[in-house]
Amino acid sequence: MAEYLDQIDEKKSDSGIQVHDSKAFDAEQAYEKPSGNIEDITGAEFDDPNLDPNAIGDYEDDSPYPEVRAAVANTDDPTIPVNTWRAWLIGIAWAILIPGLNQFFFFRYPSVTIGPLVAQLLSFPIGRAFALLPDVKILGIRLNPGPFSVKEHVLITIMASVGAGSAYATDVVAVQRVFYNQTWNFGYQWLITMSTQLIGFSIGGIARRFLVSPPSMIWPANLVYCALFNTLHHTEYAGIGHRGGISRERFFSYACLASFLWYFLPGYLFSALSYFSWVCWIAPSNIVVNQLFGVVHGLGGSLLTFDWSQIAYIGSPLATPWWAEANVAGGFFFFFWFITPVLYYTNTWDSKYMTISSRTSYDHFGKPYNVTRILNPDATLNLQAYKEYSPLFLSTVFALSYGLSFASITATVVHAYLYFRKQIWTQAKRSLSEQPDIHARLMSKYKEVPEWWYGIIFITMFTFAVVSLEVWDTKFPIYAFVVSLLIAFIYSIPIGMIQAITNQQVGLNVITELIIGYWMPGRPLAMMLFKTFGYITMAQALTFASDMKLGHYMKIPPRPMFWAQVVATIIGGTVQLGVQSWMFTNIPGMCEDDQPNGFICPSTQVFGTASIIWGVIGPALQFSKGQVYYALTFFFLIGAIAPVIPYVLTKKYPTSWFKYINLPVIFNGTGLIPPASAINYVPWTIVGFIFQYIVRRRHFAWWAKYNYVLSAALDSGVALSVIFIFFCLQYPKNGTIGENNVLSWWGNTVWTVNADAHGKPFWPLPEKGYFGPDSW
Repeated sequence: MAEYLDQIDEKKSDSGIQVHDSKAFDAEQAYEKPSGNIEDITGAEFDDPNLDPNAIGDYEDDSPYPEVRAAVANTDDPTIPVNTWRAWLIGIAWAILIPGLNQFFFFRYPSVTIGPLVAQLLSFPIGRAFALLPDVKILGIRLNPGPFSVKEHVLITIMASVGAGSAYATDVVAVQRVFYNQTWNFGYQWLITMSTQLIGFSIGGIARRFLVSPPSMIWPANLVYCALFNTLHHTEYAGIGHRGGISRERFFSYACLASFLWYFLPGYLFSALSYFSWVCWIAPSNIVVNQLFGVVHGLGGSLLTFDWSQIAYIGSPLATPWWAEANVAGGFFFFFWFITPVLYYTNTWDSKYMTISSRTSYDHFGKPYNVTRILNPDATLNLQAYKEYSPLFLSTVFALSYGLSFASITATVVHAYLYFRKQIWTQAKRSLSEQPDIHARLMSKYKEVPEWWYGIIFITMFTFAVVSLEVWDTKFPIYAFVVSLLIAFIYSIPIGMIQAITNQQVGLNVITELIIGYWMPGRPLAMMLFKTFGYITMAQALTFASDMKLGHYMKIPPRPMFWAQVVATIIGGTVQLGVQSWMFTNIPGMCEDDQPNGFICPSTQVFGTASIIWGVIGPALQFSKGQVYYALTFFFLIGAIAPVIPYVLTKKYPTSWFKYINLPVIFNGTGLIPPASAINYVPWTIVGFIFQYIVRRRHFAWWAKYNYVLSAALDSGVALSVIFIFFCLQYPKNGTIGENNVLSWWGNTVWTVNADAHGKPFWPLPEKGYFGPDSW
């Protein structure tokens, strides 16, 4: 291996190595030199915080953004094969295997997820093996189209990743079966899954001129994949600079191997390195210390973790721009390290009787809320039973996360109007060939996807949805379905622009639950469907746009990209439904707490509980005036007003740091809390500050050459190590391997035997035996 790496630089033109020579497509021939205005260079009709005027570089033949220059080649060879039979064969194989395996383990705890990076890595040697076939024709098709190309590799990875995660609608189907005893046939399941997965693609197609074509829409997460593609295929381009040292290929190999080996410590042998609550080890019974410094139910004041999977749980800190990370960190520190302790220790919402942070809901006895006690046999709310049992309580962190979600919804609309209205109008009139950046100019040589293709997708999936809602008794009217789509459509472009710039996506799950909960209380299935169509349609639109941007960077023709995404999504969703149906039919005790093989369906339980809280109990009994959490509704007003402040200050002081303040990111950056916690956010911020601020400013040449490669290597090593540990050490013998030695030593138990791990409240129950109001 070392000998092979040593020879890389000497064999750039060897068979199978993609060399992007500027002669293949000269950048200066692609477009004329733009004027010197910043908006003419970047296409940004707003004050772009990602743009450093001092680091624009030679924008005539490259991106004005150094992050993009460091990860993306600025040349293209249109003759490189992409839409080949082997790309489709490997891609379809992944589209069957990965969604099927992920769906199988989705219902198990502990679980494992096979992510896109695994497919990206394994597809490389598989593709190279296919390139060894003889160059003959069968039925007019070349058996060996030539060396395995980077474009084929991208197409395969897109097909492997677009449907890899469990389709949201499969949880709706599972909750119907487990919670409401509704086992409707495969036709309903398939129609509802396809419509929720694909209808967003049509919106993404409409939004591509706003989210894909402009150079200012950089989509930071894609840069990691681009860097890995170019590293594996040894692509040379100007953006990586001329810094000496080892090659990016060798650097990736070393870092990936180190990450793979290191993860055995925090991931299996010494899990305390992952949950590194060292202060709590000193005082395991001190409740205040554990609440402030704990990492399970605490606020994470211990600061550190040595587990990359914990650090990158909310996204790689090496991929997100530092200014965006600073907004997320600022929101976390203010709301969760300042506001949360103030609310908790002043006993707001009777919070001292619960742990300070939890992902579950409570009754007024301090126990997990037993929703079955307030249900009628038909899964509707028994109001009398509710009044006899208990109101629903949330931990301070959980309650505050709802408030921040409310604020992010209104802040997104106001922010988009203030900052992006001119950009949206300009992009609505601008064609791909008119974009001022080399990548758009190079892509303009390929045929675009016709608008009517997206129209056909929309009409077909809309019809599928209407059939599934009307033929089966969903209690979800068509007009409500149309409203959910309008919510997704309205928010797709502003949320997509924020995600493309900051790497942070504002979720619509809470607001959709709130709307349908007030609008149609007592209809849990309608609530789940409204949320799925409103939230997932937008999320799928942005997934489509993100993948199209990856293809844009890697110069993949749009039409093969379109079909790869659509076909892989159909195959993946169908496979997931088949696997899920087989599991419920053949695995005894499926989704029961004592299922012997760990198939307890944790996500289904959470999803089902949410359907009861929002769909059965309804938000009116929680957030209306006079209810426990009424004050949280004022976050809607806060979110609407807050973005105006930095906007006005930026207009008055255009060169100040106020232009970096992004209120939707501040409100929504902590949107993964819960289940994420401080152990994910604080180390993420520290690592991001080191690499995206200090290293980038002081060692820019190193950063440009290695930063995104390092991110891909760390992610890849952990992904491979997780799979190895799970299948070799945890899954066999039902996880009993090492239970009397490795798994039971101090390093694997110390973080589990303290007040933080046990979720101890600050106060015990009062003498009357419960907390909160006496009537509700």
